Amino acid sequence: MSEANAIFEAMLGRFDADEADGMEAVFQFDLDDADSYHLSIEDGKCEMGTGEHDDPTVTLSMDVKTLKEVMSGELDGMAAFMQGKIRADGDIMLATKLTQIFPL
Repeated sequence: MSEANAIFEAMLGRFDADEADGMEAVFQFDLDDADSYHLSIEDGKCEMGTGEHDDPTVTLSMDVKTLKEVMSGELDGMAAFMQGKIRADGDIMLATKLTQIFPL
């Protein structure tokens, strides 16, 4: 299993359905040094897919190291965005909820 895949598997395990209540969203992750992944949230469930989604709500571009640091709490997502380590397109406010939907 790739490092990126392991990070997304861990995120699925931490999915907080209460935080995602009523949410319908697709988070597209375009990783600079790995395959692309997307997480689809609908009806209180989260599913992982590989590759490009047809209609993502928000697209986040970064390298695997940045993803790992943000999802482990080592790096604040907003700080990473301000430093240019994360590029975002689409519903950027939704991206700020990632650590609430997938808490540590």
